[in-house]
Amino acid sequence: MNKTKEKFRLRVGMRNIKTAVSATLCAIVYLFIDRNPTFACIGAIFGMGSDMENSWLNGGNRLFGTIIGGFVGMILFRLYLIFEPSGEVTLLMMPFLFVGVVVMIIACQFFRWPGGIQPGGVILSIILFTQNDAAAYIPYSLNRMLDTAVGVIVALLVNLVFSKERTDRVFSVIKGRRGE
Repeated sequence: MNKTKEKFRLRVGMRNIKTAVSATLCAIVYLFIDRNPTFACIGAIFGMGSDMENSWLNGGNRLFGTIIGGFVGMILFRLYLIFEPSGEVTLLMMPFLFVGVVVMIIACQFFRWPGGIQPGGVILSIILFTQNDAAAYIPYSLNRMLDTAVGVIVALLVNLVFSKERTDRVFSVIKGRRGE
C-alpha cells in the first residue's frame, strides 16, 4: 500500500515513553533543586533518539549548538553593552544578531558539527533578545548550557537503560512466561 494512502495510526512506542521519562526525570530533579527545568527538558527531548547512536547525534547537536550559540551570544551581548549600556534591544542589536549568526555557523562548520546550527541559533537569539541585565547575561548563558547538558545526559542514560535490546529481552521473557 502506498505510504501516503495509509491511514493514520496512533502509536505510543518505546521512543515516546523514553522521551517522556527523560523530560519528567529532569523536571523532578529540577523541582527538588528549585530551578526552572525548561532547558533541561528541552535538552532531554532533543537528546532522545531511537537508539544510542541517534541519541548521541541528536543530543550532541543540541549540546554543541547551545555551547557555541551561548558563547557567541555572551561575547556579542557584552559588545552590545558598550553601545547600549541598558541592554535594551534597539535597532543596533540587528548587526550583532547578523554577525552572531554568521560566526555561529562558521564555528559549527569549523568543528564539523553542522547539526549544531539550529540549536545554536536558538540560544544565540534567546541571549541577545531576552537579556537586558548587564549583570545577569553570563550566569544566564552558562546556566542554559548546564541545563541543556543535564537534559542530554538524562536522555542518554534513559536510552541506555531502556535500550531496544534490553526492552526486547524483557518483553520476550514476559511473553515466554505467559506461554505466547
